[in-house]
Amino acid sequence: MDLESFETKHIKNSAAEKSNIYGKEEQSIICLEEFKYANREISSWPDYAPTPLVHLGGIAKYLKLGSLFHKDEGYRFELQSFKALGGAYAISKILKDMLHKKFSLADVSNDDLKKRRYENITSQITFCAATDGNHGKSVAWGASQFGCKSKIYLHSGVSQTRESEIAKYGADIIRVKGSYDDSVKQCALDAEKNSWSLVADTNAGGGSEDVPKLVMQGYTILVQEIIDQLAETKYPTHVFVPGGVGGLAAAVASHFHESLGEKRPKIIVVEPNSAACIFKSVQRDRIMKADGDLETFMACLSAGEVSPVAWPIIRSSVDHVIAIPDAAAIDAMKILAMPPFNDQSVNAGESGVAAIAGIISCAQKNDLREKLDLTEDSIVVAIGSEGVTDNQTFERVTGLKIN
Repeated sequence: MDLESFETKHIKNSAAEKSNIYGKEEQSIICLEEFKYANREISSWPDYAPTPLVHLGGIAKYLKLGSLFHKDEGYRFELQSFKALGGAYAISKILKDMLHKKFSLADVSNDDLKKRRYENITSQITFCAATDGNHGKSVAWGASQFGCKSKIYLHSGVSQTRESEIAKYGADIIRVKGSYDDSVKQCALDAEKNSWSLVADTNAGGGSEDVPKLVMQGYTILVQEIIDQLAETKYPTHVFVPGGVGGLAAAVASHFHESLGEKRPKIIVVEPNSAACIFKSVQRDRIMKADGDLETFMACLSAGEVSPVAWPIIRSSVDHVIAIPDAAAIDAMKILAMPPFNDQSVNAGESGVAAIAGIISCAQKNDLREKLDLTEDSIVVAIGSEGVTDNQTFERVTGLKIN
């Protein structure tokens, strides 16, 4: 279980250290007041339940940490990803607002939408999104739940397995040459041209910032679950969260900041070396595009630009950013699936292992332990953002079969 040999790049966010304030600008993006609405909505959905917070005591002891937990989003509804909290929530909110403003229909419930009481209207509405996989799956799922159409844009690097998983919810798949950022831009252009409703988890490619705000607000549900799950023990001292466009990182940082104040944990973002847009942006203290071709094993983190609407929160509330090689994530997938110290096994996807890979790598390097203040008293949480969403990749890496 030695990830010490893998190079781990690190940067401390000096802007967050200086400000240490979750102010009016940040609250206009994500806030506890809007969390109450999102929580009431999402917790009312059929099959909602908090996802497991798996205690990895054996690995924690080996790494000389007080406790180590993995928030396993592989159990999030039927989508096996935290993204189910974002895209689908945004669709339900957009639909209700649309029915109210355009058709004077007040007090529309989820039950009304699921039972297709307004199908003559909703069947004419098309939602669209660009994705590395999981966000598009959430949008397609949400659209299908409420009787709407969906068009999902995939870039060249998205696997056929992920495409098939999205298509099974009735989505029309549109392939775009190039990177994730290319698909984001093309989707936004086509949405405006065709009067589709854009459900983006980033506004880097254009479109309203209001929808990414809704998406990020949905993500805060998993943060509150962590707080509740650890309430009888101790709050975490460190939370490692996957990067991507930064929506999840912003949601995690904001909710801990507002909810726990001075007791909040250090937030550490983990990115692939080849798609480290948050790292570079923190380094320059402004939004910067990642260097390189963005190709990475951590498929859903293949993003070249931070979401502009997420950036103010990242800048003020994320404490550290690290970047790791693909090999570290590959080894972490094996470690979780076949734990060496009698811990509970966890089947996680390529992006879902990023946080635990970052923890294992940092905890075995004395200089990073010191910089991150990782000690034998630390209570560390890894956000396992997805379960196995690409069976072929998981089986190839681990040698294990998914039933």
